[in-house]
Amino acid sequence: MPYYPENIREFFLRPRNVGEVHEASAVGDTGSLTCGAILRLTIKLDALSHKVAEARFKAAGCGYLIAAASVLTELIEGITMEEAASLTSIAEEVICERLGQFPPEKRHCATLCRDALGAAITGYRTRPQTEWIGDEALICTCFAVSERTVEQAIQTASLRTVNQVTRACNAGAGCGSCHPLIEDILEDYWRGL
Repeated sequence: MPYYPENIREFFLRPRNVGEVHEASAVGDTGSLTCGAILRLTIKLDALSHKVAEARFKAAGCGYLIAAASVLTELIEGITMEEAASLTSIAEEVICERLGQFPPEKRHCATLCRDALGAAITGYRTRPQTEWIGDEALICTCFAVSERTVEQAIQTASLRTVNQVTRACNAGAGCGSCHPLIEDILEDYWRGL
């Protein structure tokens, strides 16, 4: 086995979160032409909190990649996909900082992890849109929630806030870009009574 610093060797010999999650909410695949490494990140979201309940990886690569992927899975567990999306811009630096002693020629391992997370987030956000077969306007494209579904949830449960709507029908639980639309629907409903 090539020499690895103690912290890298620890992750290489005892990697965290290896494998694939069952019924993944998001999957990110990436690879490196530099070294031939490949990485698959699978993420399962909690149905109620919409936070990462489980994150696992499969990798074919060196000890630095195994260590970086282990750290990545630990970083994203317990956060929302929106928070994970904001993490992608700094994931590479955070992984390298947490592991320390990351030589420049191995930095691409942290980059692979960042790219796998980005691919998982992109797939997660676009899947409902590509699977949508209805002819209604989508309010929340992350979860393919229609305007009619939001209106019915508001009317049925007398909802008054975006958070209540999110808990009732998932609208707004992803990227959050639909929050203003949900607020408009809430305002129109309650003004019309």
